[in-house]
Amino acid sequence: MAYRVDISLSALQDAEDAYLWIMRRAPSKAGAWYEGLLKAIDGLEQNPTRCPMAPESEDIGILIRQRLYGKKKGVYRILFAVGYDDEAREDVVRILRIRHSARLKATPEELMEGERKHEEDS
Repeated sequence: MAYRVDISLSALQDAEDAYLWIMRRAPSKAGAWYEGLLKAIDGLEQNPTRCPMAPESEDIGILIRQRLYGKKKGVYRILFAVGYDDEAREDVVRILRIRHSARLKATPEELMEGERKHEEDS
């Protein structure tokens, strides 16, 4: 079963910030990194529930999953929720935030900001 993947404005901003950070330090790798990130996100169309729960899930009280992307010190966490869109009558993956794995856990406010921005765009 295929899921629709929606990306919040907050997650898009996170991805752009990470891309620009990489671009300043390793310009030759930034484009491939960004393409790989998009591929990892697109891969969530199939069986997103295979990804483990994110540590933030307990803090916020809703099921938040994470998909890891990258290698060694460059691992990023794609934080997302899996749900059902009643209007469209389809399963959906909502990308809430994208964070470097070395950062502290996302706060409930940061995660809900990603969800609110998604709802405003719909």
